Amino acid sequence: MKLFRTQLKDQLRHYVVHLPNDKLLSSFGRTEFSKVHDQHWMIEQYHRAIKQVCHIEHFQVRSKVAIKNHLFAAICGYVQLQRLRAMEIISNCYRLQRDLFNEVIASFIAGFMPTMQHLNPQFESAVNA
Repeated sequence: MKLFRTQLKDQLRHYVVHLPNDKLLSSFGRTEFSKVHDQHWMIEQYHRAIKQVCHIEHFQVRSKVAIKNHLFAAICGYVQLQRLRAMEIISNCYRLQRDLFNEVIASFIAGFMPTMQHLNPQFESAVNA
């Protein structure tokens, strides 16, 4: 086994590598560790985006076919987001998601608030009894 230490911001992180062959382990150095660590980080980013942006876990169906359709649609959405990022049309899928919701919320407030004028507080001057 080999132990690798990295520094992320102000926190030390430790990683242990085990390879079944001593010869492979002795030739496994910092460069190989960095490559494996970068691949691991890309997998983590994939899981985070597909859960938080594509909502792969949030389905309101129970049938097997409907669940498969939802999973397929979520993965297709992720692929489309990555294609847009590769083409440099978007810089970040999280920013795109936030901006979409900001527009929806702003339009809702703009359309809803004028009819809710009666909910604004009406201040009256205080009366001493």
